[in-house]
Amino acid sequence: MKDLLEWVKSFAIAVLLFFVIRTFLIQAFTIPSGSMENTLQVGDYLMANNAIFGAQIPFTDVKVPAFRDPVFGDIVVFRPTYNDPIIDVVKRVIGEPGDTVQMINRVVYRNGEALTEPYVEPTYSPDERLEQYGPQGFQWQLEALLPDVDKASYAPTRDTWGPLVVADGHYMLLGDNRDQSLDSRFMGFIPREVIRGKALFIYYSIDPLAERPFPRFLTSVRWDRLGSMIR
Repeated sequence: MKDLLEWVKSFAIAVLLFFVIRTFLIQAFTIPSGSMENTLQVGDYLMANNAIFGAQIPFTDVKVPAFRDPVFGDIVVFRPTYNDPIIDVVKRVIGEPGDTVQMINRVVYRNGEALTEPYVEPTYSPDERLEQYGPQGFQWQLEALLPDVDKASYAPTRDTWGPLVVADGHYMLLGDNRDQSLDSRFMGFIPREVIRGKALFIYYSIDPLAERPFPRFLTSVRWDRLGSMIR
């Protein structure tokens, strides 16, 4: 009986530690789409730091204090309400609250300065998911435009829009694969409270298109990506 109680105690402690680590420290996520290529690829599995932005206590609306807020350049994991079903999404912070952001012919400007973005590799290919939004997908931008922009003649596109002022408590998030990313350009600024963690490193990666014999989880591993820091 004593041995059983010790086993139960050890198991309970292990479960508690698992939930503490998963909730407050790091959590695993997978990449289902190519919106962050080539920084992140389909089939990558990453670890994210949940504690840095303030982890939420399970089954409550309570969050522990954050170490800091997201900043420009962070690659973050968030849970947007525009997805159905609601799933975790990974994008890059391009604009912080109060920033002025704009894109002109694929070049992003932040507070008037053109960004150098070596991580962006345009494919110059249309994406039906993005095209389906058409002009109506940019309607939200009208309320974020600088005051001196004529709203009546404003005609944004996927690759040219703004200048927009990022709202308080919100962030402008874009995918690195701008031609294949459903992001803030179409869905608006992302509220701070839905940003869950900062992407850290790739702990596992598998080529989903590789035609290799069973077991694929071993034969299709992209070994060169394992352990890569995410920047």
